Amino acid sequence: MRLNKFISESGACSRREADKWIEQGRISINGVTAVLGTQVGENDEVCIDGEPIGAKKRAIYIALHKPVGIECTTDPRVENNVVDFVGYPQRIFPVGRLDKDSEGLILLTNNGDIVNGILRAENHHEKEYIVELDRPITDVSMNIMASGVRILGVMTRPCKVARINQRTLRIVLTQGLNRQIRRMCSALGYQVRRLQRVRIMNLHLGQMGVGKWRLLTEAEIKGLSRPALAKLRRVDAGGPQSGAG
Repeated sequence: MRLNKFISESGACSRREADKWIEQGRISINGVTAVLGTQVGENDEVCIDGEPIGAKKRAIYIALHKPVGIECTTDPRVENNVVDFVGYPQRIFPVGRLDKDSEGLILLTNNGDIVNGILRAENHHEKEYIVELDRPITDVSMNIMASGVRILGVMTRPCKVARINQRTLRIVLTQGLNRQIRRMCSALGYQVRRLQRVRIMNLHLGQMGVGKWRLLTEAEIKGLSRPALAKLRRVDAGGPQSGAG
């Protein structure tokens, strides 16, 4: 088994983060500092910062209504990081990001295998947001936003935009550029006053209060993992790869 897969299956982090840890020299195998691409056997001892990484744990999936001010990072040096906020007794990490100034649904897990399948841009998985602006938005601006806006040197992928009231929109994205909605709105002359994510694929925020979290149901896990892991299996078998959205 590849080292990054072994680490992710232990619940320590995602494969991507495992690669960073390997590059930083934090991972050792049988006392020897590991390198990217290393294979791990069943009798090998894998350690992070000198501490053994345990066997594969039961997969945990948590839906959190992230409040404004909480940062989606596992770094314990960051005040108000999402892992400390949830306080779950096992090591978990967020799947993707929701910026500090935004609130809403975020998925946390200890299953590194599922992360790339969810985040890969070509998978076109939907994420839905309620966005309140600083002033009424015109139909022309809505149409431009839905067709694509140039931010960060690229055109955004077409998205679904619907009006809730004069200043509030429902936006469904299938990509996840850095602060994408805020940048799209700013490019059209609007400022976001409130941004709430209400859906990730088949997961819905529903009536869960701000700061509350819950474990996913079996049905939600199946709906979440089936398309994500199916795509991931094709990539692992030699299919096309790209960076996460």
